[in-house]
Amino acid sequence: MNFLVTGGAGFIGYHVCERLLREGHAVWAWDDLNEFYDPQIKQTNLHDLQKLANAFTFVRGDLTDRAGLDQLLSGVRFNQIIHLAARAGVRPSLLEPALYQRVNVEGTVNLLEAARRNGVKKVTIASSSSVYGVNSKVPFSESDPIFSAVSPYAASKLACEALGHVYHHVYGMDIAMLRFFTVYGPRQRPDLAIHKFARNIREGKPIPVYGTGSTRRDYTFVNDVVDGIVAAMQYRQSPFEIINLGNNATVSLDGLIRELERVLHAQATIERLPEQSGDVPQTWAAIDKARSLLNYQPATRLGEGLEQFVRWLEGES
Repeated sequence: MNFLVTGGAGFIGYHVCERLLREGHAVWAWDDLNEFYDPQIKQTNLHDLQKLANAFTFVRGDLTDRAGLDQLLSGVRFNQIIHLAARAGVRPSLLEPALYQRVNVEGTVNLLEAARRNGVKKVTIASSSSVYGVNSKVPFSESDPIFSAVSPYAASKLACEALGHVYHHVYGMDIAMLRFFTVYGPRQRPDLAIHKFARNIREGKPIPVYGTGSTRRDYTFVNDVVDGIVAAMQYRQSPFEIINLGNNATVSLDGLIRELERVLHAQATIERLPEQSGDVPQTWAAIDKARSLLNYQPATRLGEGLEQFVRWLEGES
């Protein structure tokens, strides 16, 4: 089968492309290689994917380029699209809210329109646990009200979910919206907490901790998330679903730091900073729906996942 993976040079995108290539599919990765973080990291991912299989094609492009998307989709008959590309991060979205809406919302419309015009019926789209906002009911369920977004990033993902439903309802497209919960693992972006903390601990630098360290996250290992993405790609029983992909466990920030100290055999120096706007106190995924529909079974405990991440990090150093 032919797959288009937007954001295919990024962290999760790399792992999705790798899985598809190993399963014998042809993969096109669309990515703009922007400077949100060092583009050389994505270049390394692309180099490794190109070594893996001849059936891999990289296309440099911007989601806001409608003509570019149309040209690609009219020239290749794609069986499915996995849409992972987005401007990411809660805190950066507070600084550039218009950019996040333009890339994430307008870009998703452009992709869905190109898919519709060129006969691609199945699109799997990355959403985020951030759509739940400040939600006192835990664990978070797909049926919970989601009217309390607290960042432009979260608002952009809510808009994408609404667009997915529109394209299902009006045009009959098969849309899976997957809400990711704090994905981590090898090749994780350098701006994310686990990667940043691990590097600083190894180098003897202080790690920045916003607030008291009591915030809690549902950390989900990337291989488990990829299992969920692949299962959603294969799911055919309902043409529109919103599904959580999390680990169904929650760990405090202080607890994460203790686990990193254990894995790294080093003590962290903590720099306490004020709480940040846009942060939520906790995330915690109810995954009953993913288990029922996708046979999703996250199997990686936090300690095991951190050990795999640190082995990769040490190999990169």
